[in-house]
Amino acid sequence: MSTVAQAQYATYLSNFEKRTTVKVLPNGLTLIICERHEAPVFSFYTLVDAGSVDDPQGESGLAHMFEHMAFKGSTEIGTTDYAAEKIALAKVETAYAAYDAEYRKRVGQNPAKLAELKKSFEDAQAAAEKYVIPNQFSEVAEANGAVGINASTEEDSTQYFWSMPSNRLQLWAWLESQRIGHPVEREFYKERNVVQEERRMRVDSNPIGRMVEQFLATAYTAHHYRVPGVGWESDISQVSATEAAAFHAKYYVPSNIVIAVVGDVNTAQALPVLERYFGAIPAGPKPPELATVEPPQTAEKSVVIREATQPFYLEGYHKPDYRDPDDAVYDAIADIFSNGRTARLYRSLVRDQKIAAEAEGFPGFPGEKYPGLFAVYAVPLPGHTPEEMRVAIHKEIDKLKTTDVTDAELERFKTRARADILRGLADNQGLAHELAEYQTRYGDWRELFRQLNRIDAVNKADIRRVANKIFTANNRTGVSIEFVPPHTPPPPTQSAQPQAGGAK
Repeated sequence: MSTVAQAQYATYLSNFEKRTTVKVLPNGLTLIICERHEAPVFSFYTLVDAGSVDDPQGESGLAHMFEHMAFKGSTEIGTTDYAAEKIALAKVETAYAAYDAEYRKRVGQNPAKLAELKKSFEDAQAAAEKYVIPNQFSEVAEANGAVGINASTEEDSTQYFWSMPSNRLQLWAWLESQRIGHPVEREFYKERNVVQEERRMRVDSNPIGRMVEQFLATAYTAHHYRVPGVGWESDISQVSATEAAAFHAKYYVPSNIVIAVVGDVNTAQALPVLERYFGAIPAGPKPPELATVEPPQTAEKSVVIREATQPFYLEGYHKPDYRDPDDAVYDAIADIFSNGRTARLYRSLVRDQKIAAEAEGFPGFPGEKYPGLFAVYAVPLPGHTPEEMRVAIHKEIDKLKTTDVTDAELERFKTRARADILRGLADNQGLAHELAEYQTRYGDWRELFRQLNRIDAVNKADIRRVANKIFTANNRTGVSIEFVPPHTPPPPTQSAQPQAGGAK
């Protein structure tokens, strides 16, 4: 980066520092307020530092499940009589525990008793349902101008966000603090059915979903990234509201949450309001990070899926997490290798050889908080195979390892990376996202701008060095979907028994 550019970015950072305030409340919750008075609206981004990687053993999908439950309201929202509903929900859990205990019996299960217990459980749900005001949380927000109401669960975190008129800041603070501090697991088992259907659509009925699930389960031996974020079917179908409440108590503590508010807000006036609502949430210890460490991969792994669907090839290489000094180098490799029509993979496989419809790579899959995978995929055109994709991809990887990238490629990466960062700050929602993300990951939102220096420091030798370190056969896991016509029998397997008259 030139001296002039460095001065420009320093000025840019200084302008943000003048408008941005960080306040850690006594209960541990971090608030970030950034004033931006262009329009009478604000956006918020609540980041909970817990995602599907934190799902307890046997309760996969619970982080995602709680994202659904966060829209069900609280002790004050979504109920006609919480005191009575609380008693009814307790009866639901008692009935479910009895039904579940009988259902899980591997020996001696009594079908008649199971049916009776299931009926009691369903009756208890119906009794609790009488107190529910459906969708009240979202309806209150929307009636007061909220747009873009949404949430997402990733492997590393869970986030909630929307935008709203600035004169509704206090209402928002009440709504958001309610669902963080006083959630109610109402309609839990109804929502569990919704999540089961989501899994059926995204994974069980989706060839790519099934392939990715097999890919991660093969690439990871120990780390929880191997478990699908939506959860295993057997876990989803048996997880309880009691277990969800325990997950919330452990991970949705103020010390594990960062909330960024960006827009037409006056910090001096807004901060007391936010402190009043969010400061009242009971404190709790920040949960420990996942202790399991993925051991080094010492042998190439591969999976072949044969079915009547679009052929596909995907491979991944283990890489360090986002704190690694070479993190920007991985971004450079991903950009030069596969970002857009000027990237090497597209030019070689799609444009020149005409063997693929798509070819792309990405450096942080399925997450970045812990060591992840540098993944590459290609979709073969009719008449071409996953094996051709594999060979073509490896030829391009070998070029990264043996020949320096060009000056133009390196400069394009740096220009695009800087532009992407700045584009992310252009609207309130994007800026709130970035502030919360960097504050959570680095403890200082200013790292967003310091990243520009790390990008600028990447050189050709770094790219060759890192490519040679990561792109090795023993560090590789590949999975391919091979097309077979419907009703094709599987290939014969070789017998483990010696054949009569065979070689001795």
